[in-house]
Amino acid sequence: MSVPQLNDEHRGEEILAVFDTAFGELLAADPAAFRVKFRKMAASAFAFYRGTAALFYHDLTANNQFGSKRGGPYLDERTSRVWIHGDLHAENFGTYMDSNGRLVFNVNDFDEAYVGPFTWDLKRFAASVALIGYAKALSDEQITELVQVYAGAYRERVHALATGAKSDEVPPFTLDTADGPLLGALRTARSLTRFELLDSMTEIRDFERRFASGGGSIELDAATRYKVLAAFDGYLETLPDSSLDRPDSYRVKDVVGRRGIGIGSAGLPSYNILLEGNSDALENDVVIYIKQAQTPAVSRHITDAAIRDYFQHEGHRTVISQRALQAHADPWLGWTELGGTGQLVAEVSPYAVDLDWSDIDDPEEIAAVVADLGRATATMHAAADDQSGESLVPFSTERAIDAAIAADEDGFAGVLVDFAHDYGARARADHQTFVDLFRNGRIPGL
Repeated sequence: MSVPQLNDEHRGEEILAVFDTAFGELLAADPAAFRVKFRKMAASAFAFYRGTAALFYHDLTANNQFGSKRGGPYLDERTSRVWIHGDLHAENFGTYMDSNGRLVFNVNDFDEAYVGPFTWDLKRFAASVALIGYAKALSDEQITELVQVYAGAYRERVHALATGAKSDEVPPFTLDTADGPLLGALRTARSLTRFELLDSMTEIRDFERRFASGGGSIELDAATRYKVLAAFDGYLETLPDSSLDRPDSYRVKDVVGRRGIGIGSAGLPSYNILLEGNSDALENDVVIYIKQAQTPAVSRHITDAAIRDYFQHEGHRTVISQRALQAHADPWLGWTELGGTGQLVAEVSPYAVDLDWSDIDDPEEIAAVVADLGRATATMHAAADDQSGESLVPFSTERAIDAAIAADEDGFAGVLVDFAHDYGARARADHQTFVDLFRNGRIPGL
């Protein structure tokens, strides 16, 4: 398979059209945030890839040019409607403190989660491996081996889950079971403290903790504060009963506004709320955020009304998806509405550490990490099915995926390898086109 050849001008117009669909309204509302976002995306082909899930799915489905239309390899009625992460690349993994108080390394950032073909997650990850491998000057053969390792680890874990092991019986990556860079991330997370997080965002005034000024905080007027607090009351109704053990934990101490400027959150209004925490001690206070949820890129290419109508709004979709895909999710995770728009609510966690690829350079170590991420992907896909408590995917996903792969066992890794090389080359070329568009003032609204 080879990358379809498009002249730079035609491809540039195509990229701009996708950007307008995906970002147009937000960009018009906050051009400054998107200038920051696009500067970050210009830094590398991988950063560009991270910020362009909408372009990825456009390419994946347009004219079947990358062999990924519904009904493609390994896709049938069931494997085409699996709960997927939606933005599964090599940097969307990290640590979190689960609802049992245990540090876990797993997939994170579920803003793009939806229901669709399971292979779309695998292909998005495989292409990200190709981009990381290229940036680390690995040969095409070495990149091929890495994608094969990922495919093999995914296949092995799915088969194990489908033939006897339950998702909750497969050890997660924890301080006791992880090794290498995954264990390093967990140990770093363990060394962090809630006090350090609070110290970076708040100060003590009149014997009470309040948000500090500056650092991106925006003071709210009375009317906006009232609306945010009303949205907070609505959020409390979405929490599981197990999260409501100590009512004082939900006493609001302070509220500030923030403006998203990251690669994935540019232009999205958000708010931080400071809560009492689980005791009167000031070091136990908790910060949660309310963030406008976004339309997932993959949803524009899934036409099933039953999937679309399952969700009240994008905040509800994000939370339900994360709870389905992530065992023992953040106990503060919930949703609400603000100004008629769906919002995601979660803790600003002091224990979140993303996987850092900057010092993972040895090919053997890279392969070991990629294998672990393959196993994590399989466990995630297996968790979100008829046992997840949601009716949207009413069958065993691991059994469906296992059967689909078994029908052509030998070809499975090859499909991902071909895609990784082809789309990796496409993304590198697109990155250069994007940089030229951006620096020459060709992106409307900036």
